[in-house]
Amino acid sequence: MIQSLQRTITFDKFLEEYPEDGRCYELIDGEIVEMRPKGDHEYISSLITRKLDREIERLQPSFFIPKTCCIKPESDIDGYVPDAIVLDLRQLQSEPLWKKASTITRGSSACLVVEVVITNWQDDYAKKLEDYERLLIPEYWIVDYLTLGGRRYIGYPKQPTVSIYSLVGASYQLQQFREKEEIRSAIFPELNLPAEVLLTVPY
Repeated sequence: MIQSLQRTITFDKFLEEYPEDGRCYELIDGEIVEMRPKGDHEYISSLITRKLDREIERLQPSFFIPKTCCIKPESDIDGYVPDAIVLDLRQLQSEPLWKKASTITRGSSACLVVEVVITNWQDDYAKKLEDYERLLIPEYWIVDYLTLGGRRYIGYPKQPTVSIYSLVGASYQLQQFREKEEIRSAIFPELNLPAEVLLTVPY
């Protein structure tokens, strides 16, 4: 569930006026939008974080997954808080907004971004995809366990899909994974993870 809160504002104003009520908000086209995911969404997001964190512990000591992190794209009227993001600690010293606002503005600071699709699926498959690609974020996952995405994005008949966009040059190349197919990640090449694990709520 997504709820728009107020007038059109800039990103700087968004940071200045960010509600201190413990909830999560994004800035979409100049409007502060409250992100209100349901329980199943929270389960999937938590599972992804756990799986990636294990790989980080094994292989990438300079990577970490923050509890919350805002991504500012090139636009001055957007700011995204992904469901999971892997950051490179070595890059954060060049981020002007990191220490005061947990915000990154450079794609090189992020290794991987994950969005778990809810009702705003158009943003995940179009708007955010384009912005993450423009920032040159190396890898972007869209986890669509409810098959909410349009047919042009996940095919027909629609089925639960993990879409992984990997940066090749300055453009994303798409791979999609379903059911028992093993997810292939350029960032975590030793990841042993069937797609169905991220696409199933076991209760």
